[in-house]
Amino acid sequence: MAQTVDQLIEPVLDYLLCRTPDAWVRAALEHLEVILIDHAANELKAAQSAMTLMARHPMKLDLLNKMSRLAREELVHFEQVLKILKKRGIKYQPIKASAYANAMAKHIRSGNEEKLVDSLIVGSIIEARSCERFEKIASHLDEELEKFYLSLLKSESRHFTDYLSLAQTYSKEPIEERVQFFLEAEKKAILEADPIMRLHGGMPTDNMKI
Repeated sequence: MAQTVDQLIEPVLDYLLCRTPDAWVRAALEHLEVILIDHAANELKAAQSAMTLMARHPMKLDLLNKMSRLAREELVHFEQVLKILKKRGIKYQPIKASAYANAMAKHIRSGNEEKLVDSLIVGSIIEARSCERFEKIASHLDEELEKFYLSLLKSESRHFTDYLSLAQTYSKEPIEERVQFFLEAEKKAILEADPIMRLHGGMPTDNMKI
């Protein structure tokens, strides 16, 4: 039986420490073209990150299997967003990333095992936030976009648990403390003022840049 939106989003909301504020949704709707362009870029980055993990850890079969599937799905999503952009006459182009991901990435440890575990935890949080934002904004969009964003929930909600389970698999100790640390950093990045309007970003400011 297919899961409902509520069933898909529930574990995501249980994981993250905060919901996206309504003020971000209002600003995102005012700059929807930028959000769509950034969404495409994020899907491509997600696929690239998964493939980078595969290249760095060629002997970890569980990681290879899960990241291979994830990368393929993210590339399909990338193509789907590109199709939407083309249909709407929006030019896909490189845009500056927000500071969101770096707010967590800067705390990733340098040791081989520690770096892998932290990278997987950060990956899980980014995927969970993607899922949360897709669900949060979907009901405010036109029918085509609402259907598309809700269709992403199943894979995105699985992605965050895949990353998290891999983090525990390859850690020699419990990961709860590191997970909480990165969740706190993510919450701060989401709720702090952010001068750049992006799909993954903080709160809009009066002098916001596009």
